[in-house]
Amino acid sequence: MYAILDIETTGGKYNEEGITEIAIYKFDGHQIIDQFISLVNPEREIQPFVVNLTGINSNMLRTAPKFYEVAKRIVEITDDCILVAHNAQFDYRILRTEFKRLGFGFKRKTLCTVELAKKLIPGQDSYSLGKLARSLGIPISDRHRANGDAIATVKLFKMLLSKDLEKFIVQDAIKVEPKNQMAPNLKQIIDKLPNTTGIYYMHSDNGDVIYIGKSKNIKNRISQHFTNTSSKSKKLQRQVAAVTYERTGSELVALLKESEEIKRNKPLFNRALRRNLFTHALYSFKDANGYLNLQIDKADGRKKPITTFTNRQSAKSFLFNSVEEFNLCQKLVGLYPSKTSCFNYSIKQCNGACIQEEIESDYNTRVQSLISKHSYDNQNMVVIDRGRDIEERSAVLIENGIFKGLGYFNLNYQINNVEVLRSIITPMENNRDAQHIIQNYIRRNKKLKIIKID
Repeated sequence: MYAILDIETTGGKYNEEGITEIAIYKFDGHQIIDQFISLVNPEREIQPFVVNLTGINSNMLRTAPKFYEVAKRIVEITDDCILVAHNAQFDYRILRTEFKRLGFGFKRKTLCTVELAKKLIPGQDSYSLGKLARSLGIPISDRHRANGDAIATVKLFKMLLSKDLEKFIVQDAIKVEPKNQMAPNLKQIIDKLPNTTGIYYMHSDNGDVIYIGKSKNIKNRISQHFTNTSSKSKKLQRQVAAVTYERTGSELVALLKESEEIKRNKPLFNRALRRNLFTHALYSFKDANGYLNLQIDKADGRKKPITTFTNRQSAKSFLFNSVEEFNLCQKLVGLYPSKTSCFNYSIKQCNGACIQEEIESDYNTRVQSLISKHSYDNQNMVVIDRGRDIEERSAVLIENGIFKGLGYFNLNYQINNVEVLRSIITPMENNRDAQHIIQNYIRRNKKLKIIKID
């Protein structure tokens, strides 16, 4: 659990500042579950430059509660939470100073979004909240006011959680959870999970990720894990102390993140389960007569496929559909071995490429159309899919035929501006598994929105 906050102060000498405004959002890693926002009477003068910066003056604070009047609420909302702030060292120091004046020892674990952003979004011109938010396309209002800055920090932190492929943020959070919540009561774990698409992480009692999976329905999938009676499942059930999850909205994002994060984290119970996502591939070659032929074969890393398949049967099914869609010859795609014409020629559904009646350039143009549709070689494009809520969309970026990564956006200009798009994208490895996942998903979801970019 996280308490994401922002504090405005009077300014002045070190450790003599007072709080003028505070905003705290209790965030469970997915949504805000509680909040506290208040002006605070600091009982001291506000520095003129601070008045100009924040717009908060002494008249506004005359009837505001003093810190001792809001201290109990701050303790309650931050209890068992990690404090998250942009430049957390400052906000945490100010809070501890105020509590010290009351004779109370306030202690919390902290996370700084400046440091996290430097690690997870390197290469930014500036890591100040305003400039960073602008470069990432995060809307920010009421700049230099506690509520506006705290809301922007929530949005930034949500993005950072998504970009954290090693899951170090979540693993640290598990370690500070109260131990009475860590008891491996499997029913209690299931009850807290959502019926949504995403990635789930099973943790041991010290926070380590021991299994990563994806599902269209996280709650149902975890229920299956916890009720399965196989020896592997029983061993997993004994070691699980907590389950965290990440909503993805899009199944494509879930598949890509699962593949990438298993490779990065190498969880104990995933190692035995790793296998090739695809076994067969579609290749093309020109025959002696100059016709482009298609061939299903076992996947070979030394050859460049048009697209890949989980098994031979799904590859054959794809070719049967393609013969009809692109008016191709059954013989030249390997579905009708024959020394003469194919079956479709006999029923006038083939133009005769199999017996050289059709001009090869005409036939090859149609084959090339199939190749262009199902291979993203040398293409620059963004695959748009569902987001985590109704106002959001996910984006998978491909440049020069290379998978670059994925991210989320709320505003169209975030994907229309290539520089902003690159900033919100979480970089990922362009490997054969990722290529197969993307091609297979595009093939299965014909209404998917794909935007070509320059």
